[in-house]
Amino acid sequence: MNLRRVVVTGLGALTPIGNTVEDFWSGLTTGVSGAAPITRFDASKFKTQFACELKNLDIAQFIDRKEARKIDPYTQYAMIAVEEAMNDSGIDLNSIDLTRSGVIWGSGIGGLKTFQDEVTEFVNGDGTPRFNPFFIPKMIADIAAGFISIKYGFQGPNFATVSACASATNALIDAFNYIRLGKADIFISGGSESAVTEAGVGGFNALKALSQRNDDPATASRPFDKDRDGFVLGEGAGALVLEEYEHAKARGANIYAELIGGGMTGDAYHITAPHPEGRGAANVMKFALEDAGINADAVDYINVHGTSTPLGDLSEVKAIQKVFGDHAYKLNISSTKSMTGHLLGAAGAVEAIASILAMRNNLIPPTINHFTDDEEVDGKLNLTFNHAQEKEVNIALSNTFGFGGHNCSIIFKKIKE
Repeated sequence: MNLRRVVVTGLGALTPIGNTVEDFWSGLTTGVSGAAPITRFDASKFKTQFACELKNLDIAQFIDRKEARKIDPYTQYAMIAVEEAMNDSGIDLNSIDLTRSGVIWGSGIGGLKTFQDEVTEFVNGDGTPRFNPFFIPKMIADIAAGFISIKYGFQGPNFATVSACASATNALIDAFNYIRLGKADIFISGGSESAVTEAGVGGFNALKALSQRNDDPATASRPFDKDRDGFVLGEGAGALVLEEYEHAKARGANIYAELIGGGMTGDAYHITAPHPEGRGAANVMKFALEDAGINADAVDYINVHGTSTPLGDLSEVKAIQKVFGDHAYKLNISSTKSMTGHLLGAAGAVEAIASILAMRNNLIPPTINHFTDDEEVDGKLNLTFNHAQEKEVNIALSNTFGFGGHNCSIIFKKIKE
């Protein structure tokens, strides 16, 4: 069967270090930390009192205030990132087949703030069930995909992926497969998350997953550092327009990269901890390479999951060494979560954009906040510590892993027509 080629023709990013793709890339390459004390609510009683919040964002500039009240922040963030990606793509909605244009969107949690606020109001009230009529449609994890579809009139496949922190990459791989199998020509895909709430921080604190470096938030996310103590919660969205190559070429689209392969596996090990030897992570990278039809030594850069947790970082390194062998020492590897924090269900889309831009600019964003080597992490690996590095990048791989043992890897290639 001849599989169709799939390319990326539009990008949109809303992140803690930049509210556009341009600003996001600038933040990445200059090593900006998005972590700071929480402003959204009084966090003084929480073990973790900081996060990577969005900054200087006026929702009213993008969404009518009356309409904004009807949608959860995670959907608001999705709509903002998608608007940038669609504008960037240059797609004329009047000249495409809307029945062959779809939306697949990821979110690990969905409308957490809506759920928290509505249930809190009910519990603290007089017991009368007075719920907002928008409670359910604001909260559910598929509604962002629905809103995107309605706004742009996309009538093709339309659904959501929920695989914790792998959700956005899962969405991208699904969209990739629909296009290359001939089921659609265009997809808006990516992910969004808005979990910087009392419930989000409190819940992840209870899991002992978050850094508690309250005295120095800016350096709290320190992947692969010996003193890493957990991830930093982030929020935002990443959107990509995926398109069949000939379709994009026919309309003269600007093509950022070709998506050439993806893999998905399950750890089948533990609900929150990764397999200690990186079994699922190794398998998913191997499957992605096989799907792309390339050898391991063709990869130039890996944007790792790299959350800054003691177990997760080490298991991912072991998986990379298992899959790439001696070539692992020729790779550039970096964790952009050191700057953005962990955007949960949006992470995969934001990191896919980082990978594409690294390839487009031949510049590797750094892993910031490295102070002390971890003797369990092979010091010969180039983890791109603290400073961006110039390097020709023709193929980039991005990993995202989620609670429940969900693993996704996606591979992009510099476009050669």
